[in-house]
Amino acid sequence: MLLTKPQLSSSLLASTPLFNPTSNPNHAKPIAASPSPRRRLRISAASTAVSPGATALSRVDVLSEALPFIQRFKGKTVVVKYGGAAMKSPELQSSVIRDLVLLSCVGLRPILVHGGGPEINSWLLRVGVEPQFRNGLRVTDALTMEVVEMVLVGKVNKNLVSLINLAGGTAVGLCGKDARLITARPSPNAAALGFVGEVARVDATVLHPIIASGHIPVIATVAADETGQAYNINADTAAGEIAAAVGAEKLLLLTDVSGILADRNDPGSLVKEIDIAGVRQMVSGGQVAGGMIPKVECCVRALAQGVHTASIIDGRVPHSLLLEILTDEGTGTMITG
Repeated sequence: MLLTKPQLSSSLLASTPLFNPTSNPNHAKPIAASPSPRRRLRISAASTAVSPGATALSRVDVLSEALPFIQRFKGKTVVVKYGGAAMKSPELQSSVIRDLVLLSCVGLRPILVHGGGPEINSWLLRVGVEPQFRNGLRVTDALTMEVVEMVLVGKVNKNLVSLINLAGGTAVGLCGKDARLITARPSPNAAALGFVGEVARVDATVLHPIIASGHIPVIATVAADETGQAYNINADTAAGEIAAAVGAEKLLLLTDVSGILADRNDPGSLVKEIDIAGVRQMVSGGQVAGGMIPKVECCVRALAQGVHTASIIDGRVPHSLLLEILTDEGTGTMITG
């Protein structure tokens, strides 16, 4: 099944100062006892200009409408893959960090899995190495792998941990090597790509006490194989495998696109919800192509291993995580089993 949705009004985006729940759709289904979750809060420009009291009331209304979704996801694990524009823009980065902390505060159990492509490129150039890519994958020789590990694990990961802590959360930084969280194996194209790896297995034992304590794991996708050789692993793939290993309720991939489009040339043809059969049909028909294919495959694999839903959402939209989880329509494409 394939559902599309129209573009959202800019007046709605400006009308809600806390979660911006009208700016995008969500696919979470609230529990039956919850009050009227399908109703969307609409505040006219006139009402927002009346008084500070009216603005405060609108914020309370937004919180009230979020209640059934908070109840729905309380105690559930959600895995977020973080990268793209949301990582490069300080404003969007702040939005993602605050969203994660808020979700943790209301009882969800978020796990953040991250890449760091722009930072890696910058540091490679500093040491005189020109970044190289083949079919969208980084060519990773021994020197590049050393830089990748230093940047992802030593810089990007710890910076994200610090930002989450500053926002009021408690983050724990990890990489795939820690406690054998991820065991890697060479890519089938190792001869051309070098130390680009795949996920051989995930041992989530180390994550359970961290999550149970209310902390937020922040995971860099560098892992070692059985011999200890380090590999760079695609963050989308790693996030999907981690989501399956922890039995996550949702997998969310932050991207630089609005989601899956019914027509790749029409930004307004966003597919709101689609099942695995529908996705496969779109791939075979050429509607899903290029860099979207591995993201879709990652989602399908996670669903096949027990993750309930997987969403590809637009990381360029402020507070896209809250929009996806705590509103009735979300902000991208949800894939279901």
